Amino acid sequence: MRPTCYKKNTNPNILIEEINTIDPDILLLTETDTRWMNDVAGAVSKYKYKVEIPIDNTYGMLLYSKLQLKDTEKKFLVDDSIPSIQTIVKLRSGKEIMLYAIHPTPPMPQENPSSTDRDGEMMMVAKKALNRNMPVVVAGDFNDVPWSGSTKLFKKVSTLLDIRVGRGFYNTFDATSFIMKWPLDQFYVSEEFKVIKLAKGKDIDSDHLPFYVELSLEPKDAKEQESEEPTESQLENAEEQIQDAKEEQVEKKAEGQ
Repeated sequence: MRPTCYKKNTNPNILIEEINTIDPDILLLTETDTRWMNDVAGAVSKYKYKVEIPIDNTYGMLLYSKLQLKDTEKKFLVDDSIPSIQTIVKLRSGKEIMLYAIHPTPPMPQENPSSTDRDGEMMMVAKKALNRNMPVVVAGDFNDVPWSGSTKLFKKVSTLLDIRVGRGFYNTFDATSFIMKWPLDQFYVSEEFKVIKLAKGKDIDSDHLPFYVELSLEPKDAKEQESEEPTESQLENAEEQIQDAKEEQVEKKAEGQ
């Protein structure tokens, strides 16, 4: 389950009700600050494992799991104020998977006019996924649509599968608009997974709708879904975007931003 809490949303009761109703094994909340962490504390007390990064900049992230989390790392891949989470999830079967939770920053005219930071973070995670030694799930608000050049490159480089393909758009943003809606909240999985269920949740007073995914780990059928390896050109493009993001951060720090 992956809802966005939205800093301007001051009513946690709808989200809490949704958490209790769906009762997911893994819960990822984004755009969360300390107030949100405290507001949902009672509802998430049943989760034994947690990774909390409350930040007052709309990029805070809270991860709760009934399944064991191992070797968990809080990452700041591009910007020291934009977190992500990398953790191994031990399933009830005893098998392990890698989970990456991300929320890269979008282009913003006043603060970050280019997509360099977002694209760089996406490519860093794509390369990690490509070099995997276990099944992988990448989940989060990509601040990008699946048909963009950046997300297409992410998919090619990571060799992950877009769970929406063949199932619909599942537009989760903007929940406050009746007309303009986009699939910004995304899940990508390695070939060992099969999708059991996808669903959008009800309005929780956020600008995003919750997004629910039920997956089944079926490695015996992985060959049926294997993606082609990325080309040298695609890998070079990804590396260029990573370096551009790093260089831009150096420039920002030098300018005191």
